[in-house]
Amino acid sequence: MDWSPPAQDRRAERPTGAGHTASAAFLDALVAAGVEFIFANFGSDHPALVEALAEAQALGRPVPKVITCPNEMVALTAAQGHAQVSGRAQAVFVHVECGTQSLAGAVHNVDKGRVPVLIFAGASPFTQLGEIKGSRNEFIQWIQDVHDQRGIVRGYMRYDAELRTGRNIAQMVHRAMQFAHSDPKGPVYLMGAREVMEEEVQPQPVDPADFAPIGPAALPPDAVHALATDLANARRPLIVTSYLGRNPKAVAELQRLVDPLGIGVLDSVPNAVNLPHDNPMYQGCQWNEPRQNEALAEADLVLVIDSDVPWIPTVSRPAPGARIWHLDVDPLKQQMPLWSIPAKRVFRVHAETALAQINAGLARVRLDIAAIGERRAYHSERHARRKAALQCLEQKPSDGTITPEYVMATLRRHVDAGTLVLNEGITNYPAVCNHIAPTRPGQMLNSGGGNLGWNGGAAIGAKLAAPSKTVIAITGDGSYMFSQPSTVHWMARQYGTPFLQVVLNNRGWKAPRFSTLAVHPSGYAAAAGDIGVAFDPPPDYGGIAAAAGGAYTRKLTHADEVEAGIAEALRVVKEERRAAVLDVWLPHLME
Repeated sequence: MDWSPPAQDRRAERPTGAGHTASAAFLDALVAAGVEFIFANFGSDHPALVEALAEAQALGRPVPKVITCPNEMVALTAAQGHAQVSGRAQAVFVHVECGTQSLAGAVHNVDKGRVPVLIFAGASPFTQLGEIKGSRNEFIQWIQDVHDQRGIVRGYMRYDAELRTGRNIAQMVHRAMQFAHSDPKGPVYLMGAREVMEEEVQPQPVDPADFAPIGPAALPPDAVHALATDLANARRPLIVTSYLGRNPKAVAELQRLVDPLGIGVLDSVPNAVNLPHDNPMYQGCQWNEPRQNEALAEADLVLVIDSDVPWIPTVSRPAPGARIWHLDVDPLKQQMPLWSIPAKRVFRVHAETALAQINAGLARVRLDIAAIGERRAYHSERHARRKAALQCLEQKPSDGTITPEYVMATLRRHVDAGTLVLNEGITNYPAVCNHIAPTRPGQMLNSGGGNLGWNGGAAIGAKLAAPSKTVIAITGDGSYMFSQPSTVHWMARQYGTPFLQVVLNNRGWKAPRFSTLAVHPSGYAAAAGDIGVAFDPPPDYGGIAAAAGGAYTRKLTHADEVEAGIAEALRVVKEERRAAVLDVWLPHLME
């Protein structure tokens, strides 16, 4: 028989505190910075942090709540979802360079989406003979020692630094958070070796107010008057935006501007609710549709506010003579090597602040009431025609086929003021946006980036940030696979964050097919029956969630099943407090 050492009754042992370590100081600084959650994937480089957390729990000292994340990418998407709802950076703990790399494409999303988050990674110990507490004692600590761990993510970070002593760790944390919450907001990265995190230090009081984020940038006075005058005098003024609505107060200022002046608003690849879709000035959204946008073509004045891709010039662009202004939190697009629009006036501003200035500046501008009334009527009529066309697409198909438009229209009837919708529909981004038709700021979000798999972890983070809200995550089947659903649904059950996940299942990746056809419309791939992008037969998506987290699951293959399926799934989420997955079969991607 196997020999094993006698079991120890650890309950009889009396813990001995390690003193006030750098790790304890780190946790104290996170609390002072307003961090509620640590989305954690602990490793061999975290003994000091694990000990500090356990000590704090035993002694009743406040620390952020630990959310165990079996997959690092889900940890970061959950932190992103929380920050998108709360506006506050949360912490993600991963181990060394391996955990840093396992954050994967979620790093891209928090960068491109300008979402504040603090990432902390341990580092392999820098001593090997026991010279300092925390010295190397496992073989992996030689293997995981790399030349430039911070360099793995440096291109995506607003700030990165190594913690080299525990004596100034609070300053380092608040310095990092200052960057994370200053425009353009985004992720920050800290790393620290075991020896540093084990260091005993004296508590060093630091006032977080000494590290305040940069205040909002405003327009210069002459630009306020010039822009207000241009908006008042244009025949067909149009505002194009993508992410102005990340700040709900900016939406209110936009409404104050466009409603009385009759200015149209066009969403281009929207990341948020920039203007309620029931507002008569709302002129719709444009994604990758290969057509010229009519509102953009007709505009004689285009004001671009907070948009990375206001139009795709190979298919849609403003008229050659249109006057273009560009106001943005990041007008240079500093992370993009190639970017330009033909704007003659460009300003780095905080959208809410700039719009408030313009609204105030209108008092000094002469308004042509008749002209404003005409363009208000014009935009209202276009809005009504668009609404009628969308309603035609929402009709229940008579042959039983399930269309994304019908699914979204059915789902919309269940979306109320207490519902938050996460949109990762990919090729169905437009259908979700158009037919959910959100009417309140903050009601719909997407990742803001191009990496797939955001929706699952983000739903958990969003639910933690707003426990009273019903969270609905809409995803393509490819995005569902990317989202690490076994981790997501284990976490949803473990931490009481039930949500409805609607999988729009076309049996594969439709986006690569669309991209190929756009470049080679009559090529061999267009005629092929298989181009290597199908999952057919598909996995049991609901079964994965049920096995991992006890989720309610249902497959919908006929239009007659949609209404009852959505109603029952939402009942389970709200009453049974279980996650639910609806596997909704759309027409095959190759059809």
